[in-house]
Amino acid sequence: MYAVILAGGGGTRLWPLSRSARPKPFLSLLDGGRSLLGATVRRLAPLVEPQDIFIVTDVRYRELVREVVPELPEANIIGEPMGRNTAAAVALAAHAVQRPLDEVMISLHADQAIADEAGFRASLAAAVERAANGDIVTLGIEPDEPSTGFGYILAVGDPELHQGVETWRVERFEEKPTPERARALIASRSAYWNAGAFIWRRDVLLDGLARHAPAIDTPLRRWFEAPADDLAAMYAEIPEKAIDYALLEPASAEAKVAVVPASIGWSDLGSWSAMRDYRASEGEAVTSAEGNARAIDVGSAGTLVHAAGGRTVVTVGLQDVIVVDTPGAVLVIAASAAQDVKQVVNQLKAEGSDLL
Repeated sequence: MYAVILAGGGGTRLWPLSRSARPKPFLSLLDGGRSLLGATVRRLAPLVEPQDIFIVTDVRYRELVREVVPELPEANIIGEPMGRNTAAAVALAAHAVQRPLDEVMISLHADQAIADEAGFRASLAAAVERAANGDIVTLGIEPDEPSTGFGYILAVGDPELHQGVETWRVERFEEKPTPERARALIASRSAYWNAGAFIWRRDVLLDGLARHAPAIDTPLRRWFEAPADDLAAMYAEIPEKAIDYALLEPASAEAKVAVVPASIGWSDLGSWSAMRDYRASEGEAVTSAEGNARAIDVGSAGTLVHAAGGRTVVTVGLQDVIVVDTPGAVLVIAASAAQDVKQVVNQLKAEGSDLL
């Protein structure tokens, strides 16, 4: 087996720390100053070793990949000329990594946190065993709240045991639901959050892409059969589409997708409030600092303070507030409004700001 990790960038809701020069996967957001990408690579061991791990990233971030995962062979970094969403990234890896057609590929995102790493590997091992039989398999995160921010995977039928773990057939995928629908999905006890972790044989992936996403697959297939100099020109014409829409949804309609339910302490760290919730317990305040910066808090609750601007940041008596200090920009926002950071990013982008 081998693994492909998608590290394309993004993370706009973690602005001002996440910027185009150093986006979310390369930030030291985990305990001990670990980067998200580095943690993603290392939690795969010993199931998958570094020589069998490939990173798909924007060509601008090759040096960042080398910095955070120096153990990865240089040849295992696959550069995208530009971001075209996850379907293009997965298809690029499917063609670029010349492994046996019947070998199982694990596809993961680089920017998630997982508390139970042993449980994660056990879930992956079960998924790999089922995928070896020809199914497309996904990990489904067992939900602990009726979130409207995630897509859902709906399981159906009777379970199959793989590696001692129950796996289920996927009936369909359902995108971000209304609050009422989310509560109904949770009550069904057969719905799971979609974490974007997919496991498939290489031949099954290539066949699925050829049938369901020819506008993405055909140009890449032709380029790898007869490589030309200008990969970027071809890549720019590929439609921007998520692999979920391009392949997983139509394949589930053909009853070719399975899910492995996983309760592994997963978080997508998709906002500063998610970061606070991942690092805090019982509503405490969380502080962190980089370099010679300091963060001091007295008496705050439900608050996250991150100091990365080279100075001391002091907070006193705050309630449910996010404070992020960086060179050139300071963010102060109610935790309940953390998703709105993206609106600020859009405004700065429209202005042509150099703070992105």
